[in-house]
Amino acid sequence: MSFRANSLSFAYGLRDASFDLPPCGFVTIAGPNGAGKSTLLGILAGLRYPYSGGCQYRGIEIRRWRRRDFAKQVAFLPQSVKLEFPFTAEQVVFMGRAPYADGWFESQQDHEAVARAMTTTDTRAFATRDFRSLSGGEKQRVILASALAQEPETLLLDEPTTFLDLKHQLAMYKLLSALAKKMLIVAVTHDLNLALRYSNHAIVMQNGRIAAQGPPAEALAPEIINRVFEVNSELRDGWLIYDV
Repeated sequence: MSFRANSLSFAYGLRDASFDLPPCGFVTIAGPNGAGKSTLLGILAGLRYPYSGGCQYRGIEIRRWRRRDFAKQVAFLPQSVKLEFPFTAEQVVFMGRAPYADGWFESQQDHEAVARAMTTTDTRAFATRDFRSLSGGEKQRVILASALAQEPETLLLDEPTTFLDLKHQLAMYKLLSALAKKMLIVAVTHDLNLALRYSNHAIVMQNGRIAAQGPPAEALAPEIINRVFEVNSELRDGWLIYDV
């Protein structure tokens, strides 16, 4: 197992969550606004303290990990990143190598990791552009490249398609699905159809608790969506159709 949670709770937003996540695969976390999705992801990222109950990563309680070692294993991609200084897109991706930094200068390994990450995310075309001048979708792909440059074993994403148009939403999920063959991807999402189509495992949250979890076709079944989201739905040809 990668993450193992046992009666995991937080002061606000999360109560008695228990689950096991595999070393590889694509896990989506869904639920209404305020359901506790981002709180849970923040704990997994080592950003929310103190929590009660247990939450281990590779057999070690998250709060006991050395921060530098944890950052080499787990990368976190927030919804948005605001940078006020004139960094190029490539410089932003290089920031993902911070856990490996031993001095002022980048190593050959750093350059190779950055090049691979930018190729994977199709961001090399605007490597020299000012990050602030990029569109929301371009920024999101650069930040993803920065996370991949960490060469993590686990990637945590908070609504990774928020600023993407439909074409790039699909491209992002296809990319994450491909990456999940070799690493663990955990993504908070509001798009249940993308979760249903591309993820291997889904966690559905409601009022700070896990309402359902399992294979997406089971965790996102119409009766669960009706109960959790208060929306009628039905499954047609592998897609959810809603009727408010």
